[in-house]
Amino acid sequence: MHIIQEKWPEILNMVKTEHDVSPVSFNAWLEPLKVYKVEGNVVTIIVTNGSMALNYINKKYLLPLQVAIVETTGEDYEISLVLPEDIKEEIPKPAPPSNSTPNGNIVKAGLNPRYTFDTFVVGSNNKMAHAASLAVAESPGEAYNPLFIYGGVGLGKTHLMHSIAHFVLQKNPSARVLYVTSETFTNELIDSIRNGNNSTMSKFREKYRDIDVLLIDDIQFIIGKESTQEEFFHTFNALHGAKKQIVISSDKPPKDMEILEDRLRSRFEWGLIVDISSPDYETRMAILRKKEELDGYSIDNEVIEYIARNVKSNIRELEGSLNKIMAYANLEKSEINLALAEKVLKDIISPNEKRVITPELITEIVADHFDL
Repeated sequence: MHIIQEKWPEILNMVKTEHDVSPVSFNAWLEPLKVYKVEGNVVTIIVTNGSMALNYINKKYLLPLQVAIVETTGEDYEISLVLPEDIKEEIPKPAPPSNSTPNGNIVKAGLNPRYTFDTFVVGSNNKMAHAASLAVAESPGEAYNPLFIYGGVGLGKTHLMHSIAHFVLQKNPSARVLYVTSETFTNELIDSIRNGNNSTMSKFREKYRDIDVLLIDDIQFIIGKESTQEEFFHTFNALHGAKKQIVISSDKPPKDMEILEDRLRSRFEWGLIVDISSPDYETRMAILRKKEELDGYSIDNEVIEYIARNVKSNIRELEGSLNKIMAYANLEKSEINLALAEKVLKDIISPNEKRVITPELITEIVADHFDL
């Protein structure tokens, strides 16, 4: 389940609270909204109470919903409102013969089109991870296998994994590339086991083993799941033995993954392990400028500097802060300036917050004072 679907009640309540929506209006307009699907950066929402409601929600609540999604996920999504009758039942296509080669476009569906090497901002915090990812994309199964990328939440691991997939498919459109989260892998395995027949399990294994590149995100979530670890162990062996590329991401390195089977830990360490840390001030500025460029906005330097100096935790929160400012500017039809940024980010950045004196802070203050 996508995070937007999982957090949907929370998102609706956020709109209710931040925009003083009355209980009557909430029950009439917002509560009936259902998330149908999330593909790339588009959220499709079903308006269950008719075309009049759709038009009203489009005018009144579209931007508040976008802002709430940004605040919840840290990502910028477009919203598509549809009626139940607009949703056509998806008819599954016949499965290809067992000796056929899956089309690369089939497995490309889950990729974010904006997550490419061209849009990835390289800094001292991620230089090695970027170089290794590019090497893997250029020569799958030859450079580093597996490539294990670790780092905190929202630092760009998923961006790099999608970039690898896009690069491979652009270079070879018929390549069989599969990007999944470990949660998806686990859920599909559970479904296969629950069905209790060899055919279903065979299809599961064919999906994950008859490919050229497997990218599995957030591998830490298989910890403590014995059946999942067992199946992934054999999947890993099958792919690695066939010289197929494996890319894995996690929030920590293999050596720090407790309750992970030793045989899996050792295999994760066979290739190259690279980390991504929090971006420094210069990289944060570059990330915000890149996003400004991609979104087609022109923002005063003092606003960009304000965000870069105060939002330091991760890229997701950094970009989310800029998204939030843009959404509020559109919503209120106001100018994008420092006053708006301070108002919008007041819950994230406290003007009275005491700053810990660190070498980095001293360097930033001195450089700013002398315009270095």
